[in-house]
Amino acid sequence: MKKHLIAAALSTLCTTAVWAAEPTLEEKVQILQDELDALKAQMAQMTKPAAQSNTASLPAPLRADSPSSIITTAPSAIVNAGPATTIGGYGELNYNRYSNNGRNSEADLRRFVLFFGHRFNDSLRFVSELELEHGVTSASDAGETEIEQAYLDYRFNDAVNVKAGLFLIPLGLLNETHEPPTYYGVERNEVETRIIPTTWREGGIGVFGEVAPGLRYDLGITTGFNSGKEADPATGYREWHQEMSLSRAHDLSVYAALNYRGIPGLLVGGGIFSGNTGQNGYTDRTTPQQPLLAGVSARLTLWDIHAKYAIGKLELQGLYARGNLGDAGIVSAAESAVAGKNVAVAKSLYGWYGQAAYHVWQFGDYDLAPFVRYEKYNTQQTVADGYSADPLNNERVVTTGFNFKVHPQVVLKADYQKYKADNSKDRFDLGVGYMF
Repeated sequence: MKKHLIAAALSTLCTTAVWAAEPTLEEKVQILQDELDALKAQMAQMTKPAAQSNTASLPAPLRADSPSSIITTAPSAIVNAGPATTIGGYGELNYNRYSNNGRNSEADLRRFVLFFGHRFNDSLRFVSELELEHGVTSASDAGETEIEQAYLDYRFNDAVNVKAGLFLIPLGLLNETHEPPTYYGVERNEVETRIIPTTWREGGIGVFGEVAPGLRYDLGITTGFNSGKEADPATGYREWHQEMSLSRAHDLSVYAALNYRGIPGLLVGGGIFSGNTGQNGYTDRTTPQQPLLAGVSARLTLWDIHAKYAIGKLELQGLYARGNLGDAGIVSAAESAVAGKNVAVAKSLYGWYGQAAYHVWQFGDYDLAPFVRYEKYNTQQTVADGYSADPLNNERVVTTGFNFKVHPQVVLKADYQKYKADNSKDRFDLGVGYMF
């Protein structure tokens, strides 16, 4: 097992890829702040008082393709040098055509997300995201409406910033930066869906900042997982994510991440998240205490290492992630009692991938980049004594396709995915995505 871990880690850091990372949400808002400050300076130089200025005298509005990926909705705030409110968003529509006629091919408005931010002053701001999945939500539909982020951020200086509220956990490459134009493939990669449960957020408090040129840290205390919730072993611990919806908080968790971007085109880093999941046997407000989990720790630790590198038109990227659960036998017994059948909760799971993309044609806003990605993951690498793992959860996937950007923030995608263990998942995918 150690040899596999070392080999995967070396493969990830030494042979896999990376384009300079897309800015995080915090960085996007900071870029917008810098733009607003520059515009205010221009306005201050105007001889005509701001109160008498008409809209024709305003600077050109922030472009949708600016690095901030956000546009302002309050030009009057610029004129009056007051608080700035911003909006943005992203979305995607996907089509999946399975090779196996036994699976239902479908088209889906996968996500529609709006970002709302507000700057109270130069130090304090609010950040939020509202997401609608699958086009509609009702008691009889599979759609879901959720708050993806809602937190306050206070800046002391570049090295020390504090955030409190609901925010994304800085684990992996995709969880914090998951707008469709920022990643390859129609669907999000399997490893950062099943091993790292993207999009994953928790409520809590964190401290982050840049302590040296290109070296950024992020650490904090948050809510965590609930092992009393029913889980599908094929998706790892994903179903235990409480989404800050009346989250059981008997057991809290801690996280830490470190990323380095000090060399042009390079990103290398990693993160860890750890906490007990037993929650004293409580799953939600409508379910009685689960006696098998009362007083049980069931500590879960997830961690990853990742790297990205871009040289010329070539982009390389790789990641290794792993999870380990304590008291897996007790949790499996509790899950089995609820489900009425044996449920083998993983004692350990892991996954890794390597990806390469090449920009074969670029002209103006147009950018065509074929890519290939190889993934290996096992959501039941080990299970408790007396339980059996499903061999279909030990999977290898090859994805080949292309991203075609008609604008830096609008992408058309196509790919084909080939699964080794469960070839009924083989499929052709088409997608359209945007961000602004």
